[in-house]
Amino acid sequence: MTSQAPGLWPPSGPEVVFLLLGVVALISALLVVTTRQLVHAALWLVLCFGALAGSYLVLTAEFVAWVQVLIYVGAIVVLLLFGIMLTRAPIGRSADLDSGNRWAAAAVAVATAAVLVTVVTTGFRTAYAPLDPGQGAAKPLGSSIFRTWVLPFEALSVLLLAALIGAIVLSRTDIKGRR
Repeated sequence: MTSQAPGLWPPSGPEVVFLLLGVVALISALLVVTTRQLVHAALWLVLCFGALAGSYLVLTAEFVAWVQVLIYVGAIVVLLLFGIMLTRAPIGRSADLDSGNRWAAAAVAVATAAVLVTVVTTGFRTAYAPLDPGQGAAKPLGSSIFRTWVLPFEALSVLLLAALIGAIVLSRTDIKGRR
């Protein structure tokens, strides 16, 4: 998987597209967390997920890209929008969503980003993965998940099931406290 890395300049076509999609994903993710309108935040989230799916396509992981589109863009964002509509959340600007901790949150975000960038650049400085077509197909990905990563996969499914049950219990209004 690791081979001799080519020079950094000039960047190839897939590298340019990957960087542009990364910039789109970063800007839309920032707009998700900074906008004051919930519906606009959900729509920026669609753009962010779409840019991530495009990045997966550039990395020749077609199956992961389509799962990203179908599950995250198709299901999660629709679920989020239905949740906004059904809970009668305010559609316009909401001043009560601001906790007043912007500077602390920005400092933590910048520090976390700096640590992540440092760890990734030092850890993968010499690694280079050539973009060979077919590596992200369903067969190698499925065999990797169900042979190597089966325990974390099952733990994640149990965690998601517990979150789903907790969300159902919290959203039900007909359950009263019994004494």
